[in-house]
Amino acid sequence: MSKLFVRTLRDDPADAEIPSHRFLVRAGYIRRVAPGVYAWLPLGLRVLSRVEAIVREEMDAIGAQEVRLPVLLPREPYETTGRWTEYGPNLFRLVDRRGVDMLLGPTHEEMFTLMVKDLYSSYKDLPVTLYQIQNKYRDEARPRAGVLRGREFVMKDSYSFDVDDEGLDASYLRHRGAYIRIFDRLGLDYVIVRANAGAMGGSASEEFLAVAENGEDTFVRSPGGYAANVEAVAVPAPEPVPCEDAPAARVVDTPDVPTIDTLVELLNSAHPRPDRPWTAADTLKNVVFMTVTPDGTREPVVIGLPGDRAVDPKRLAVAVQPAEVDDFTDEDFERYPQLVKGYIGPARDGAQFLGAEAPAGVRYLLDPRVVPGTSWATGANERFRHVIGLVAGRDFTADGVGDVAEIREGDPAPDGSGPLSLARGVEMGHIFQLGRKYAEALGLKVLDRNGRLVTVTMGSYGIGVTRAVGMIAEAACDEKGLCWPREVAPFQVQVLATGRGAEIIDRATGIAEALDAAGVPVLLDDRKASPGVKFNDAELLGMPTLVVVGRGLADGVVELRDRASGSRREVGADEAVEQGRGLPIQVEGGAVLELIINGTPMTASENHYPGGTHTRVGDLDVVSDGTFEDNTHVVIGAPTARQFQIGFLSDPVRMVVDIRD
Repeated sequence: MSKLFVRTLRDDPADAEIPSHRFLVRAGYIRRVAPGVYAWLPLGLRVLSRVEAIVREEMDAIGAQEVRLPVLLPREPYETTGRWTEYGPNLFRLVDRRGVDMLLGPTHEEMFTLMVKDLYSSYKDLPVTLYQIQNKYRDEARPRAGVLRGREFVMKDSYSFDVDDEGLDASYLRHRGAYIRIFDRLGLDYVIVRANAGAMGGSASEEFLAVAENGEDTFVRSPGGYAANVEAVAVPAPEPVPCEDAPAARVVDTPDVPTIDTLVELLNSAHPRPDRPWTAADTLKNVVFMTVTPDGTREPVVIGLPGDRAVDPKRLAVAVQPAEVDDFTDEDFERYPQLVKGYIGPARDGAQFLGAEAPAGVRYLLDPRVVPGTSWATGANERFRHVIGLVAGRDFTADGVGDVAEIREGDPAPDGSGPLSLARGVEMGHIFQLGRKYAEALGLKVLDRNGRLVTVTMGSYGIGVTRAVGMIAEAACDEKGLCWPREVAPFQVQVLATGRGAEIIDRATGIAEALDAAGVPVLLDDRKASPGVKFNDAELLGMPTLVVVGRGLADGVVELRDRASGSRREVGADEAVEQGRGLPIQVEGGAVLELIINGTPMTASENHYPGGTHTRVGDLDVVSDGTFEDNTHVVIGAPTARQFQIGFLSDPVRMVVDIRD
């Protein structure tokens, strides 16, 4: 470590908002170069390379072939597909010395499509799946959270090319399986959710979200298995309500009602209903926004939704894409005097008022819950006046659906699978069935079996590689620093020489050399620093196993520490190499069930991995790897995946694993 290019920092970086950002910078894994742009230092690059290797192994396993496309790209393909404009300010644009427009690649659908178009022309060439692990560039308005959201990042993007939709379905499922294996190996707590395709286009779309309290994405789950990004939740419309006997709407005076709550209070005092009190859910709130199209055109839109719901900004952004949303300012109200601030409603003087073809000339969208026959209290388009008893379908309609209201805890799942619960996550991967959008735009056709030209159908699949590093760090850290899982740790073992004697340095060096010879990545802290500094740095750096060579060497022992659990024990100096190797468990079968039982009592004889004891139970291969650091580890291999359940019994206390035959 005395020669390693690393310097740990005592203080958190000023712009750090989350633990992973703080610790990756303080531990010397990354270094900020510019907002959202980071240099990867030796330790960080080792972690990044390990994550890349896992991704590469699983992509190769499904038959994908790796290529590398340039970051600097021509304008024309993105102009053809419309994304030169659609990406708006998020696109890094530049002009070369000849005045030719170029861009830094945000994603490579166009380039992969053209590459296949140039080389393939027949159904016999397909299917093919290509991938790259490459830098991407997006000019984030507010880069934050370190490598979780930067302007330069490493991404794995892959693309499948098939002759027909059935082939696309198969390619999509292969990628989905590969992604499950990748994120399982990375040790992330993740969930697969339905997602919106956004500017990518296409039909089927799923996100792989790492569950995180400080995640920027909200997703929902139901007891019955429904899971979706909150932007992708399609609120089911209730059945229309009979309204033949509904009384005519009437306009009432409503002075001094700046909020929904004050409006409800006034209605209950001045215009009470015989059957039940007015609530915010009985009001129709009409919110106006300014939309900005990719070519800069500004156009207002009014969205009507129940007054007890707020607009979700992310759902709104999806509803108006590819346009962007801007606030409707006081200056905008001056330009559109027909919109009376605080008193906007769909009708005026008994006739439709809002709508692209109505007198207001402003596009009007309605929440799915506002179905024909429902009655509302809403603005009368006059100051200090509202209308009550305004019936949807009878008194007003809309130009379309505006499904932008917030999703709340306990809302029903769209598929009827129970109430929704909300959680936060970070997008780690996204898979799309693109279909023929890009192939049609760029003319990717092949001859089918009948000799006819057909348009190729595509899938697009992305994984944020640098983001994965950040998310693993976020999930595997404590108040002292990083706690890397063995699969991605830059070194498996860190050896600390905590003493001044030559014998301590020599023995620590010998242990490190022996581990290295055994193929174990090892980091030796041979610096002339105090034990306190070394221990603090070791906890900050986060290697899985720590070997401390110090005063105990006089008695022939060294200390083994497990970074994640914090447990420590003394072993003979000669045993340290064998116990620090962390050899993998070998198990037979195409499907694996891993059981880790925490807090297991152990005896003095059970203080190390015995190397694995195999037992055959029918077609199952059961490996017990003993008890270590109060954890019992059992791995069960089966020829194929099958259902299982786990239960606990008492007298004696035991765990039962029931695997379906």
